[in-house]
Amino acid sequence: MKRASIDIGTNTVRLLIAEVADGSIKPLLIKRAITRLGGGYSEKHGISPEARERTIKVLEEFASVINAESVASATVSATSVMRRAVNSDAIISEVKSRTGLEIEVITGETEARLSMLGVLSVFSEPGPIGKSLTIDIGGGSTEFIASTSTSTSNEIKGLWSLELGVVHLSEEFLKSDPPTKSELSAMEAEIEGVFGVLKASMKADGVDPESYSTDSGALFIGTAGTITTLAAVELDLEEYDPEKVNNYQLSVESVTEIFARLKRIKIAERKRIAAIEKGREDLIVAGTAVALGAMRAFGFDSMVVSDAGLLEGLLLG
Repeated sequence: MKRASIDIGTNTVRLLIAEVADGSIKPLLIKRAITRLGGGYSEKHGISPEARERTIKVLEEFASVINAESVASATVSATSVMRRAVNSDAIISEVKSRTGLEIEVITGETEARLSMLGVLSVFSEPGPIGKSLTIDIGGGSTEFIASTSTSTSNEIKGLWSLELGVVHLSEEFLKSDPPTKSELSAMEAEIEGVFGVLKASMKADGVDPESYSTDSGALFIGTAGTITTLAAVELDLEEYDPEKVNNYQLSVESVTEIFARLKRIKIAERKRIAAIEKGREDLIVAGTAVALGAMRAFGFDSMVVSDAGLLEGLLLG
């Protein structure tokens, strides 16, 4: 059966059309556009008119593609910034009127669960992967999923959604181009503090954070745009190739080196790096800081990269 899923994120809107059968996915078409839905967000006014219009125009294009492809069903989800925005209902109504698409704003826990389903759908590790911690860095939030996988099932031990998105971090802390040492220090202190809160939440939920590290034998898995971009940069890809990115091993040393390089150069110079998706050049420093902070906080010396995530999970869940 041909089905479609759309993920409306705080930074990126993505479309997947695939054949879905017996719990497996065969991608037929993938489209993505950076609309920066969370750009200029405020607690008082919510999503800005400009970001709203940018995003709805992309959704109109995606709806036309879905109609042309004779898709049996389409699942549309919205995440972090739409969970918080005071004008979410108005945007959902306008999208329905202009595109016919019905948006479901999903919880952070649901986002994490579905992302994990998607991640595992392309994982090539032979046999059961055992204990793992997965990070999904988004524009408005970052999700963590602790799980144990066997040959027959995947048991999620805990899901945590953190208000630690790359759009917010970039707009809040990185005012200069390139960012100053004091700006970077303030951002890294914020990230470190949030990870401290995460560990406390894990303990409160009966999950020992110390059991998720390289020394404990756990696997660290990374998904979403920041992580796949880091893999593309490490591989020096002129053109993005999910086959090369999926299951790629990123070491903490490599991420440290990439962070050191990116934070020293201006946005215009980052734009010239082919492996960095256009529209992500001002966010990749914050995203890399989150990825590196997570690896250090949990003691991981490497992570496995997954190009799949929420889009695939929406079709499988």
